[in-house]
Amino acid sequence: MTVEQRPLRADARRNREALVAAAREVFGAKGVDAPLDEIARRAEVAIGTLYNRFPTRADLVEAAFLPTLEEAQAAAEDALACEDPWDGFVLFLERSVLMQVGDRGFTQVCTRAFDQASGLEKAKQANASRIHRIIGRAQEAGALRPDFRGEDLAIVFAAATATPDWRRALGIVLDGLRAR
Repeated sequence: MTVEQRPLRADARRNREALVAAAREVFGAKGVDAPLDEIARRAEVAIGTLYNRFPTRADLVEAAFLPTLEEAQAAAEDALACEDPWDGFVLFLERSVLMQVGDRGFTQVCTRAFDQASGLEKAKQANASRIHRIIGRAQEAGALRPDFRGEDLAIVFAAATATPDWRRALGIVLDGLRAR
């Protein structure tokens, strides 16, 4: 059994869980470039403990946001399961915007590139494939503008998350995305 495979002691497991929870809060509020010492303080551990558990910032970002990317995957799967492709597209956007509107860190994770071998990048690539299927279904049904591309989602998310009334903003954007 390697060190990586060995189960953590109870105190080490608590420290890891506290660090991940603190990272979610701090990264969510301040973005993934937030000071790591603030995360250690919030988790009530020494900065050395943080680096012992997470040798790089990328390791901590992955531990903090991989579960959120799995939630995003579930949102995409739910959208693909909708009988009406337009309803699926709208469901996907609503859930995605809701996930981003109060979580600066998640928004940054979605827009930044990470090491191709990382769990984050693999999850993002898998989600990108689902997103392209969501868009393709809505276009094939004649409901979504044929010139809309996956890259345009950045515009949708920026517009919808720029105001506290994100539902209204998203509604305006969706009106512009409907095929004529």
